Amino acid sequence: MDSIFKALNDPARRALLDSLRKKDGQTLTELEDQLDMTRFGVMKHLRVLEDAHLVVPKKVGRFKHHYLNALPLQEVIDRWIDPFLKPQAQALTALKTALEKPVTKPDFMMSTFINCTHDALWDALTRGELISQYHFACSRVTGDYAKPGDVVDFHFDHGGLMLSNKVIAIEPKTRIEMAFEPHWGGDETASRCVYLLEPTASGMKLTVEHYDFSAAQTGIGEGWARYLSGLKTYLETGTAHRFFPEMAQ
Repeated sequence: MDSIFKALNDPARRALLDSLRKKDGQTLTELEDQLDMTRFGVMKHLRVLEDAHLVVPKKVGRFKHHYLNALPLQEVIDRWIDPFLKPQAQALTALKTALEKPVTKPDFMMSTFINCTHDALWDALTRGELISQYHFACSRVTGDYAKPGDVVDFHFDHGGLMLSNKVIAIEPKTRIEMAFEPHWGGDETASRCVYLLEPTASGMKLTVEHYDFSAAQTGIGEGWARYLSGLKTYLETGTAHRFFPEMAQ
């Protein structure tokens, strides 16, 4: 490692490496023509580079050709540079990805205003035992929305699993982003939905955004309407009420 740093600590030797990077396999004469020094001086610098294994010579006939060997430089990067730069590079890469990610619009969006407190709305949205009081098709909801990775399962009244929501991101009392994984109708294509909570002068505003759901998953819009209507009724009256689909009555 010391020999590599020694070899790099000279502008003439760095110039030789730059020249070989542009055109590999040059002879001593070709390299000498590019530097303002004697042939002996160029040979001396090449010897230092060879000792550091940064240049590999190969004799063909009467001529010796010189080739850049980048592997020792990579070892320096791996040991001394990459550990310091990797966290910053990863952060910059993540930022670049986020900035370049195309902005998509929701495939479905619905808002409602509810006469309730901020805490009451948050509890009703995040606690499975409360969700089961107003969900239109599921009298048993297991799990709570508390942190990324939490899963809330919605079970049909007859016992089958209707839906699983997995928390992607959560901002307490402000926003919940979920992976929406349906288990009905034969199409279990996952999509993404978001709850947005906003206090108003006279209560709360709740907005649902749903992204990238399959066109084959019919009834999404009506399901959200029944879900939000049940939530609003429950919070404003204190009475559990489920807006069943007509076929289920």
